[in-house]
Amino acid sequence: MDIILITTVIASLFLVIGAAEPFAARVRLPYSVILAALGILIGAGATFFLRTELTDALNPVAEAILGLPIKSNVFLYVFLPTLLFQATLGMNLRRMLDDWVPILVLAVVAVVVATVSVGYALSWASTLPLAACLLIGSIVSTTDPSAVVSIFRSISAPRRLARIIEGESLLNDAAAIALFGLFMGFVMLGLPDPDLGDALARFPILVAGGAVTGWLTGRIAVWVMALFSRHELAQISISVAVPYLAYIVAEQSVGASGVIAVVAVGLTLNLMAPGRLPPQSWTNLRELWDVLAHWAGALIFILAALLIPRLLEEARLGDFLLVGVVTLAAIIARTAILFVLMPLLTAVKLSPPVERPYRVAILWGGLRGAVTLALALAVTESVRVPSDIQRVVGILATGFVLFTLLVQGATLRWIIGRLGLDRLSPIDEALSRQVVAVALQTVREDVARTTENYDLNRDTVRSEAKRFGERLELAVKMAEESADILDRDRIVLGLIALAGHERDTILARVRERTISARMAEFVLSDADRLIEGARTQGRSGYQRAARQSVVYGRAFRAAVLLHGRLGLSAPLARMTADRFELLLSKRLILRDLGAFIDGRIRRIHGRRVADLLHELLSRRIESVETALEGLRLQYPGYAEELERRFIRRTTLRMEEREYVAMREDGLIGAEVYTTLMQELGLRRVAAEERPRLDVAIQRSVLVQQFPLFAGFDDGVMKRLIRALTTRYVDAGEVIIRKDSVAKRVFFIASGAVELESAGQTWRLGRGEMFGQMAILTNKARRADVRAIAPTTLLVLDEDRFRRLLERSQVLREAVRAAAEKRGINPAEFLPSE
Repeated sequence: MDIILITTVIASLFLVIGAAEPFAARVRLPYSVILAALGILIGAGATFFLRTELTDALNPVAEAILGLPIKSNVFLYVFLPTLLFQATLGMNLRRMLDDWVPILVLAVVAVVVATVSVGYALSWASTLPLAACLLIGSIVSTTDPSAVVSIFRSISAPRRLARIIEGESLLNDAAAIALFGLFMGFVMLGLPDPDLGDALARFPILVAGGAVTGWLTGRIAVWVMALFSRHELAQISISVAVPYLAYIVAEQSVGASGVIAVVAVGLTLNLMAPGRLPPQSWTNLRELWDVLAHWAGALIFILAALLIPRLLEEARLGDFLLVGVVTLAAIIARTAILFVLMPLLTAVKLSPPVERPYRVAILWGGLRGAVTLALALAVTESVRVPSDIQRVVGILATGFVLFTLLVQGATLRWIIGRLGLDRLSPIDEALSRQVVAVALQTVREDVARTTENYDLNRDTVRSEAKRFGERLELAVKMAEESADILDRDRIVLGLIALAGHERDTILARVRERTISARMAEFVLSDADRLIEGARTQGRSGYQRAARQSVVYGRAFRAAVLLHGRLGLSAPLARMTADRFELLLSKRLILRDLGAFIDGRIRRIHGRRVADLLHELLSRRIESVETALEGLRLQYPGYAEELERRFIRRTTLRMEEREYVAMREDGLIGAEVYTTLMQELGLRRVAAEERPRLDVAIQRSVLVQQFPLFAGFDDGVMKRLIRALTTRYVDAGEVIIRKDSVAKRVFFIASGAVELESAGQTWRLGRGEMFGQMAILTNKARRADVRAIAPTTLLVLDEDRFRRLLERSQVLREAVRAAAEKRGINPAEFLPSE
């Protein structure tokens, strides 16, 4: 075929892609529906012009369109990795990990349920072998969430719900394609009735092999890209190669799922690359993949839709009845997932509650599209699949896709409207009024400064100021006098606005490079949790999210366990350094929020709400300061090193700003500017490197500074350092329970604890100990001990404590003072001096 003609056809398809998006927005239909409809029209039109005798002038164009080399391998090896890889890069993975249970359960279970439901229903209604029916079930179980997710975002649906749907659909596609490969093998081998248990038993092997392949490929890719830190184009070029290599290696060499490998490599880069690559390089890389995925998604829809007329040529009346069976079985399977499994996950608190209207929208918005057509095309092209099975698979998959696109897709927005999901709730309506009022106040202040600078006509300024002031007064009045908004809702609105401003401040700090890109992922995730907590549970949800942002997570506890049991200190050192930097970043952000409360929130919601927000903000600052002070005490000097790093990065940012200003003002030429920026880049690389934290050395320094261990010689001190273990506890966690057996003594390195016994309460802080009374009196513990702040404890077993007590006069005095404070006679267990 003439290369000029092919190039012309492909360029024309890009014109169609460019026009389809604004057209879809104008007619208020999903973008994928418009693309599919255009593809069908182009394919049908080309077929018509080729077969009609009305004109032969368009025959070469029609032949070029119908003769495009559209094979299943093009979809599976070129377009599909692009779509999956970009989807993983675009995810807020740390927020996805909060909901990994519902995402994973819904994805895997949904695929299996849909495959089995469609397969057995089709086997009952047709004469096809079970293997072919299950193959069709796996083909139609892939979903395209783009339509429902885009509508959810436009109607301000819960962000967490949209994330779960996106994550579930991504893994859903991966699992469905893995099952497709499994059943395709059975069909090609001529096994009509495979054992379903054996088939599903092989499924985890496909998934695990693909996941390991993708993870290893991602690790290697990040390592190589980090070596080229000063060459952005090289990094982006490597990223383009990575998903395709992972896919091919998994499929051809490992014998695992290439789709799972692409998902795994994307997730690995999402987690690791922001901390290893320059921020601007990572941003540009993601923007490039957004464009590539947009093109790939559009082309896969149009090119697949071109094949629909060809796939339906041999359709019979009975085939349409089977399409109805497939459609009904798929809808029933999806209904079972949404209305049975999701409520069960909500009941056991593994998934957020999803209101019934949203579940109906998700059910009706489960469109199928290009992936389903690509898998069906792979079946029709295989010479090892019987021709009668090829025909039925092509017709059923195509008919089902057309139903979801042309019926469900065309009516989805109408269904959303009938469910009432396109109307703002009272609190969202009040929030929109608040945003308008605050924005107009800011505009008034900026316009006032602008008019002064430009010395405009005073009468004109006065007239426009009066007109704008009337609009502002009305907006503020509407925000203040919303009769249907309760006081607690006003507090929620203030918290949402405060958390939103916190997120904006974080993004500004990242652009200024005062917060690293790696830490930005953490603090942005915490800000999103604050917004969602305030939206769903009000003040309590906001406070819970704020507490969660400073506690020791499960990964940190696992690192402590590795350090204590196996002596592997690298994970603990890295996570402790992360915690240091995270807390310093939070402190930097939180101290900027007070001005927003006074300048914006107080104007709209009044003094009482502003004072309450100040109180909540003060508690957050105090908790961050407490956690940071605990780390300072535990690792002396390290916080100062991080602060020096922050100052260096800030000065470099200011220096860069000055060079840019001089270049724009014409004070320096392009050659000088380039040289200065190159030198600045070298210094920035050095400043970005985080100082190393040695956990073992820092713990020895901490123990040596402990007042209770003063006076020990070097030999005793070394043995003590080896004997002490470190335990990290969160605020509210119970350390010791009443009536438990006494085996250990605890020394408070940082934080604070509360002892409660017989209705009395004592609080202990840094440098004090507890747990020794029960050991020395040989009695069960008489008090509950609970942490009241994130606390670091040094723990010593009973035998070593008794030997230490014999050697240390300071320790004996501390034990005697603690006993007298609690009304216990120390002579009962301490010998007289």
